[in-house]
Amino acid sequence: MTQRIRFATQQDASVLARVQRASQRAAFRRLLSDDYLDALDHEALTKTWEGLLSRSGGARAGTLIAEQAGRGVGYSRFYPTDDEDDNSVRVGMIGAIYTLPEVWGTGVGKALITAVLGEMAPAGYAEATLWVLEGNTRARSFYERDGWHHDGAVVLDRSDVRPIRKLRYRTALTG
Repeated sequence: MTQRIRFATQQDASVLARVQRASQRAAFRRLLSDDYLDALDHEALTKTWEGLLSRSGGARAGTLIAEQAGRGVGYSRFYPTDDEDDNSVRVGMIGAIYTLPEVWGTGVGKALITAVLGEMAPAGYAEATLWVLEGNTRARSFYERDGWHHDGAVVLDRSDVRPIRKLRYRTALTG
């Protein structure tokens, strides 16, 4: 199937919200509480995306959207790291990479991560990081197959009803 990856615009906010909601509900069902996942609201997520997409991140930040047959099926967002132990000039963070469950295993995720890393290197980043739920073995395997490694950093996220451990993954950029 023909696939296109481009920078998202404000008009894509609803599509990004739909992808985020569907992907998080499927990927995190046994990792986060049902109450948290069931409360993911399309309209609220759309408003959040409208705000994010209205702010210019310049050449060092952006959101890429993957489309198949003109339909948004995934996205990835990058920006300077906000981790206090990293240098935001050298290290960019992938804040999100999500695809619709029906395209898992089809190469969309690989195409997205390749595209986002391809944007980060010329933006001046030497390394990229991302955070992944410790129990999300599917995502961790995906990143590890792509050359990422856990760098030892761990945080405890308390946004759900129970604390969740997140691991920071890192990769060097070339370009």
